[in-house]
Amino acid sequence: MSIGYWDQVQAAGFEVPSDRPLGDLTAELTTMLGSTQPEVRDGTAYPALATWIDRGVYDDLLAGLGDGMVTGLSVGLGEQGTDTVFRRSFSALILAECLERDNAEHLMPPAKIMDWGDRIAVWFLAEVDTRGFVPGKGWAHAIAHGADTIGALAESPHLTGDEHRVLLDILAERLLQQPADQPLESGEPDRMAHAAMRILRCNTLGTDVLEPWVHRIGAAANAFGGPVDHDPFARTHAPQSFLRALFVQLSLAPDSPQVRPDLLLVLIEALRMTNTPFLRPGTD
Repeated sequence: MSIGYWDQVQAAGFEVPSDRPLGDLTAELTTMLGSTQPEVRDGTAYPALATWIDRGVYDDLLAGLGDGMVTGLSVGLGEQGTDTVFRRSFSALILAECLERDNAEHLMPPAKIMDWGDRIAVWFLAEVDTRGFVPGKGWAHAIAHGADTIGALAESPHLTGDEHRVLLDILAERLLQQPADQPLESGEPDRMAHAAMRILRCNTLGTDVLEPWVHRIGAAANAFGGPVDHDPFARTHAPQSFLRALFVQLSLAPDSPQVRPDLLLVLIEALRMTNTPFLRPGTD
């Protein structure tokens, strides 16, 4: 089907076309999620599917739609610098929409949500193509989209503190394993901090869990005092950026988690320890 067909659908406010079966439309849109053309992928496929999910078009089919997106997470997994990243990344983003719909309407059994969560975690930690914006092809943004999906998963009523702790550990592991020659420089640490905030707002975790979690990230965020045969800021960029983003969001964002006062103190200490040279009084 030509893009002109979907331009008409978009112009009609993404009303579901009546001239073709929903299954055929969904299959085509799913393929379009992997397009290298941003107007096809970002401008048509994603908003069409997200709008239909939000309007309840898939309420009776949500399990199947989500399973299809989970399958998309494995397409080309392990490849770096290829176009398969778009299918994986935008499958994650649609899976986030499926989770948000279930969070609002409670359509899925707990086992299905847990299965999706396991598959999301495996993909997020295994993803090696961490490009943000790809010239000529638009946003890949797999790490940002993965963080969005983890944030949506965290708000599922089927998750408890144990699962929330695991999700925070997954975010930390993703930060710590990021290669120094592939910096997360397209807002990914901010999106990951936002995912962490969604976990924290569930109010299931105390400082006994959060303090060692922050210290683990802080230990990887210190660029000072190590070997001088390489750029230490490349290695510490992701965890340092995450700590700063989390501090900003925890300080300024509304709907603060209950642990906010104590966690801010922990974050301040981690930032002080990893920014010591910049905190000394200046000299004339």
